[in-house]
Amino acid sequence: QVKLVESGGGLVQPGGSLRLSCAASGTIFTIYSMGWFRQTPGNERELVANIASRPVYADSVKGRFTIFRDNAKNTVDLQMNSLKPEDTAVYYCKSFLTEPERRPRDYWGQGTQVTVSS
Repeated sequence: QVKLVESGGGLVQPGGSLRLSCAASGTIFTIYSMGWFRQTPGNERELVANIASRPVYADSVKGRFTIFRDNAKNTVDLQMNSLKPEDTAVYYCKSFLTEPERRPRDYWGQGTQVTVSS
């Protein structure tokens, strides 16, 4: 059974930095992409950053966030700098992957809270 486990959330002051990490485990055949989404109460989950062959970023985080993927370890990190209060959300790791003899689909982590506040 595939699992995505996130870590690294927490409380940080505006202008500060946090690094989120996500590790995929289980019987994985191929990982096509890994990324990060976020959600605030009453709103839909939105893309933050995703990486397949190359990274893609939401306009709101370009220049501040950087996504790193380690294919050998099946991990994806999100380095978040110059954090703003509007970055406050639950951040979810997502991976589009296949298990052996199954069709590719999205898998999600359980989410980690990021709060940016003074």
